[in-house]
Amino acid sequence: MPDGSIREVVSGITAYEVAKSISHGLAKKVLSAEINGEVWDLTRPITMDSSFKLLTWDDDGGASTFWHSSAHLLAEALENLYPGVKFGIGPSIDNGFYYDVDLGDYQLSPEDLPRIEKEMLSLASQKNTYERKEVSKKEALAYFEEKGDEYKVELLQDLQDGDITFYSQGNFTDLCKGPHIADTGKIKAIKLLNIAGAYWRGDESRKQLTRIYGVSFPKKEALIDHLERLEEAKKRDHRKLGAELGLFMFSERVGAGLPIWLPKGAALRRRLEDFLREEQERRGYQAVRTPHIGKKELYETSGHYAKYGEDSFQPIHTPKTNEEFLLKPMNCPHHCEVYAHMPHSYRDLPVRFAEFGTVYRYEQSGELHGLTRVRCFTQDDAHIFCTADQLKGEFLEVLDLTLFVFRALGFEDFTAQISLRDPDNPDKYIGSEKNWVAAESAIIEATKEAGIQTITEYGEAAFYGPKLDFMVKDALGRSWQLGTIQVDYNLPERFDLTYIGEDNVKHRPIMIHRAPFGSFERFIGVLTEHCAGKFPLWLTPTQIILLPISNVFNDYANDVQKALAKEGIRVVIDERHEKIGRKIRDAEVNKIPYMAILGEREMEENTVAIRQQGKGNIGTFSIEDWTKSMKKFAAISQD
Repeated sequence: MPDGSIREVVSGITAYEVAKSISHGLAKKVLSAEINGEVWDLTRPITMDSSFKLLTWDDDGGASTFWHSSAHLLAEALENLYPGVKFGIGPSIDNGFYYDVDLGDYQLSPEDLPRIEKEMLSLASQKNTYERKEVSKKEALAYFEEKGDEYKVELLQDLQDGDITFYSQGNFTDLCKGPHIADTGKIKAIKLLNIAGAYWRGDESRKQLTRIYGVSFPKKEALIDHLERLEEAKKRDHRKLGAELGLFMFSERVGAGLPIWLPKGAALRRRLEDFLREEQERRGYQAVRTPHIGKKELYETSGHYAKYGEDSFQPIHTPKTNEEFLLKPMNCPHHCEVYAHMPHSYRDLPVRFAEFGTVYRYEQSGELHGLTRVRCFTQDDAHIFCTADQLKGEFLEVLDLTLFVFRALGFEDFTAQISLRDPDNPDKYIGSEKNWVAAESAIIEATKEAGIQTITEYGEAAFYGPKLDFMVKDALGRSWQLGTIQVDYNLPERFDLTYIGEDNVKHRPIMIHRAPFGSFERFIGVLTEHCAGKFPLWLTPTQIILLPISNVFNDYANDVQKALAKEGIRVVIDERHEKIGRKIRDAEVNKIPYMAILGEREMEENTVAIRQQGKGNIGTFSIEDWTKSMKKFAAISQD
């Protein structure tokens, strides 16, 4: 049990029966159960010794089960309303579910969604049970061939006998691994959100299916709250705000997923770089610069080509026969070469190399999303080469740096996730069992010593080593994976990196990969939505705008601008022939933190009348006093 206690039960008991034996109230709330780390149906018999945890709506596994079951309910409704519809896949996602479907001659539009919702709610009210059935591959193929669903037939080709299960509810049956909730009656509120196109199996050469996104809840009130948060999320969408604030753009001529930073965005990004660069220098990092490309052999040595080759841009062929280069998918192989450039002694270690290095991944076009999913991004990357004795101390120091960065930018709510190997998929990883055990133990021990709360996820490790990922919650409660710290025994081995120990013998260094931001693109996208475009004063592109009431006061505005700019304050003047009310409204829309109204009285008294964005007038100040206040407000520690 989760509290460490042992409960002895009869073989074949279900999780629902266990829940009922604890409390009837609990049995009504549970949606699924975690058995030996795998989420199961409540009604599935348990026939072996197990770790056991009941999952409710408040658990990720419980919500995921609920939404997966809702996807099946959507499919049942579609089959009722559009006879002959064929089904691709219908998984749960972070905030809801979707189903990819082939509607044949039917053309679905947003106006059809309420009708489908109504049918789903009608089916849900029937309280049909979700029934799991193990079937042979022959049976499964026969069922879907007779039904004429070539998508399910294709999915079955990749499955083995003994691993195939059907789930049925009402008159609908689907190929599915599960798990599912007990019955449809638990689904009380449904909203189908939008329709999109999705190529079958993500292959742009295959047929484009219709993807229907939705969300569902066990209570109507929860759906209302969720829809309100969605509306707020639309207002905060970094793609919308990025365009309005002039931060970045995309160009089809340049290429999809390749962001272009406009002057204001480039300035914001540079300040983030300067902030981290200065802190890294204080902590003993050395800056390096490496090329945007490397020989294919470099990434074959590191293992990146074998693991990421399909997701990378295709090799660049040079005029020289059999010579191929790749746009770099990672910075770490280059940093291994920097380390290998000269011999090292134990006295030299730790060595900390840092680089704001741009990398390239060929993400599928359907997966691109503003700055948070791109094909070209810059990591705040660093690699530390250290001895085994130094590993824990270095890891703790990196952890401290990461927390410093988050707090400086207002991210106080986060979860540290220890990402370990998938024990059932050893082929996904490189390196020896001994090295993996040592690396995983180092992360677990360091996080305990640091006293931070963690969760553990199996199967989320990088292919070369375990890691500590930071899942940061924004102002809307959404979780984003940002910073990461990884312990790696494998790349030093693959690149034959060494140092001379105190015993005058060669030893292998351990490598720590770290990126507090993760990538500048993703971090700025998340930060923009977190603060709704109202960046911390030290970071915002324009800190104050001067608003002369008329052109008569433009010369005074220029004098004020020079005085503020001389003190390092980022200031602009709105010299347009517009009424002061229009100038104030435009400054508010552009989320400029402070506005200085300049008229006759201000010019005569050598003062500025200050408005704060979203709050209105805050008083009149001498230029000297306001300059001191601005410098105080713009200190990172003050934000």
